[in-house]
Order: sequence, then structure tokens, then C-alpha cells
Amino acid sequence: MDNLITDFAGLAAKLAEVGRAFHARGWVLGTSGNFSAVVSRNPLTVAVSGSGADKGLLSADQIVLVDAQGTLLEGRKKPSDETLLHLAVIKSRGAGSVLHTHSVWSTLLSEAHAAAGALAIEGYEMLKGLQGVRTHNHKERIPIIDNQQDMPALAATVEDRLAQQPGAHGFLLRKHGLYTWGRDLHEAKRHIEILEFLLEVTGRSPAVRQA
Repeated sequence: MDNLITDFAGLAAKLAEVGRAFHARGWVLGTSGNFSAVVSRNPLTVAVSGSGADKGLLSADQIVLVDAQGTLLEGRKKPSDETLLHLAVIKSRGAGSVLHTHSVWSTLLSEAHAAAGALAIEGYEMLKGLQGVRTHNHKERIPIIDNQQDMPALAATVEDRLAQQPGAHGFLLRKHGLYTWGRDLHEAKRHIEILEFLLEVTGRSPAVRQA
């Protein structure tokens, strides 16, 4: 148990640092966004940001530890309302970290392309920053999922969509924002940076603005 708490404390500090950095980029303004990282696999325990935390002031003591059902194990805050979505991704993808941003471009594009059910991005060199992608000719299809407040139902929908699109590196919640993940926090952070760049490029494209 002592080692678990030590590992949790280290990850909590790193998640808080990531949250403050994302706030500085304008990706998680106010209390938006949430972040997680796996502390142990067996049993599954996850460090996740607490509900209602100002991401510009996020500190390690605002990160909590939960089990595989999202039950609080350690920490003083309520776990993020979207903890079940993080757990769904961790279980579906074997992810070591899940990060969620609320940027302007992810919010706008999730609505603009909602009817298609996904946003396709291809031809950009930055795609090669996604795990397993080796060429700019790659087409990344980002699923768009209708948002809802019933978190168990939404988590089930997320698991279903990820099973249907095993090659996806992230998904968009409609009018809400971007979720992505990685084998560890470092890779998940890189995926956020890559996908947020690609979303902004797509949103700023003249062809998109004229559509």
C-alpha cells in the first residue's frame, strides 16, 4: 500500500503540471477538462483530477485515487464526473493515461462534423506524431459521440465506438471536447498536442470556413 501511495503522489504531481500547461494553452479554461493516469494494473487503480478544479491552479492535492469502478480510495475531492469515461478508455485501449481538453476548435468541429459521425484528417506531417503512424498519407478518423449526462450510458457508448474504430487515437464529445490517451502520460500528452494542432489547422482551413 505504501508503494501505491508513493506512485500515486508522483503521478498526481505530473498530472497537475500537465493541467496547468494545458490551461496556459487555452485548452482547459476554468474548471473544464480532466486527466488521469494508471497507478497500478492489478488491482486497477487510477489517479484522476478532482471535480470542479480550476485547471490554471491545479495542484497535486486536487488529484484523487480511484478503483476500477471509480470509487474514491485516496484524496479529499470528489472524482471528476467523467471518471467512468476515463476508465472505459483505459479498459478498452489498455491506456496508461487519458487526457480530456475543452479547446475552442475541438468544440466547434465536434458540432460541425457531428452528422458524419466522425472527423477525418489526412495529409499532414503532424499525423506522424500519433503512435504507430508512419506516413503523412495516414487518414485519422476521429469518432464524434453525442454527449449526455448519464455517465454509465455514455461510458458504454464510448466503449462500443472504440471497438468499432480500433485505429482511432481519440474521440470527440459533441459540443464538448477531445479525449485521447497513450501508453503513459508522456504519450497521451503528445497525442493531445498533435490532435489539438490538427484540429486547429482543420478549423482554420479556408475550405472548412466556406463549407
